[in-house]
Amino acid sequence: MSGTSLDGVDAALVDLSQDTPRLVASHYQPYAEPLKEALLALHQVAHNELHQSHLIANRLAREYADATQALLRKADVPAAHVQAIGCHGQTVRHRPEHGYTVQLNNGALLAELSGIHVVGDFRSRDIAAGGQGAPLVPAFHDRVLRHPNIHRVIINIGGIANLTDLAPNKTTTGFDSGPGNLLMDAWISRHQGKSYDKDGAWAANGKVIPALLQRLSTEPFLAAAPPKSTGRDLFNMDWLERHLTGNETPADVQATLLALTGDSIAAAVQCFCAGTREIYLCGGGAHNAALVAHLRQALPQRLIQKTEELGIAADWMEAIAFAWLAQQAMHLRPGNLPAVTGARHPCVLGAIYPA
Repeated sequence: MSGTSLDGVDAALVDLSQDTPRLVASHYQPYAEPLKEALLALHQVAHNELHQSHLIANRLAREYADATQALLRKADVPAAHVQAIGCHGQTVRHRPEHGYTVQLNNGALLAELSGIHVVGDFRSRDIAAGGQGAPLVPAFHDRVLRHPNIHRVIINIGGIANLTDLAPNKTTTGFDSGPGNLLMDAWISRHQGKSYDKDGAWAANGKVIPALLQRLSTEPFLAAAPPKSTGRDLFNMDWLERHLTGNETPADVQATLLALTGDSIAAAVQCFCAGTREIYLCGGGAHNAALVAHLRQALPQRLIQKTEELGIAADWMEAIAFAWLAQQAMHLRPGNLPAVTGARHPCVLGAIYPA
């Protein structure tokens, strides 16, 4: 998995032979700064971007192959014992309203380099059926984290935040709620040269700017009803800068961005997940102490914990989910939930590249 945060590759070796997935081994491989900058540049229209995107897709395939090999060395497992690689690829455009989404990867090259079958391009089939192509992880949450009597919500806080509503005796729903970490990460990178705000410490040193928070919160996407999905096409530094006066203290902007993430998540739970009793967090934002404290204040009388309490590590949820989605594809089983994405029907997700 390589997500909206653009920090690197999460590689997970997963045993899916039992009802509960077992994480056998994991490996994190950060992106080198030039690759990260090249990926960020591709989010904007530029000269020769088609050629550049294919070159970067090849670079990513080699990055994924290196991560796979490092993971298998760590686990002491030969490639021949792996059934398939589920590779999400790196999103550089997500425009379901125009009928497409782009996750860069060269699946054929990754299969060649790894000697393992590869499943990629998970989102396009759902979009072809009229869906958003996202979020896809709720189908995995539905399979492994649902409780027969307790209303749970799973919140993944990556670059974008998304929710899965697991209400007993009801169809599972899910959607992107808005920005997760990406704006906070971009802001602290600009002002302090750090990739993220550890524990939300910088945000905690600032004060929320009510007028700025109000302006940011008027973004129509935040109030839109699901199904809905978003990404850097909407929430980016250009979007943020349009709302700034230029007189703000940087720490106060960071505090406001944290409040925007926390408030938009809390509003989504209150509006669309009524009756929630338990909330489980995953993704990098699950480790942001200031953000978690904000959520606990905004959502009182709900249990809020990390997904470790349910047996799945918060940092590896998405990677494990795409292993499961790859298994679904290899067995020609649907991987989407139409109630989540808005697709007209269940679909087998992913293109398969045999080794």
